[in-house]
Amino acid sequence: MDGTTPLGQLGILAVQDVAITPTMRHLELFTRSGLLTVLWHGPRDADAALIACGGAMGGLLGPANGLYQFLGDVLGERGIATLRVSYRRPNDLDSCVLDAGAAGEMAAAEGATSLVVMGHSFGGAVAVNVAAHLGPLAPGVVTLSTQSAGCEIAPAIADRELLLVHGGRDEILPVWASEVVKEIAGTGELVVYPTAGHLLLECADELRELLPGWIARVLGRD
Repeated sequence: MDGTTPLGQLGILAVQDVAITPTMRHLELFTRSGLLTVLWHGPRDADAALIACGGAMGGLLGPANGLYQFLGDVLGERGIATLRVSYRRPNDLDSCVLDAGAAGEMAAAEGATSLVVMGHSFGGAVAVNVAAHLGPLAPGVVTLSTQSAGCEIAPAIADRELLLVHGGRDEILPVWASEVVKEIAGTGELVVYPTAGHLLLECADELRELLPGWIARVLGRD
């Protein structure tokens, strides 16, 4: 394995890959710096995939009452894989970008030629950085209640599709954080749900309507 790639840099000691259901696999990558967990929904050999990243505390469900689980199920029916990433060291940006980049590399190794990278809160910065490093392989980025810190690289995704979602009553990160990221990137669509807080619970149904179609369109599967 090439040591310059994300997977090569992880220093993987062992891997477990178990089918939990007919449509979901649970991967555990034991590394010298901790355990990286990936839940893989949908086809193993999908040519399009979503990489879904959690916030500063990690986690696999995402915001909005398990949004990532929902997307994994729904996108899988369209032939799109979803890789939900549980970081080795949550809240360490460089480490988390490497983890999500490794998930993107795994998807590409199985045949994915187009990726959307999504992240909530701190994970928004992860998503922006991963997409910047992946280049044309990642034509789309979705941030959910993103922070602006760590997004200084956003000009590198100026030629991508960027969707920013934020709650108008976010009690942790105000809407201007997404506005700043959009301005830095020089592109993007900002969707604000006025009554929603940081976890976007109040707009869970709206996100379930919006995101599958947006992701499928960007990945050429609409």
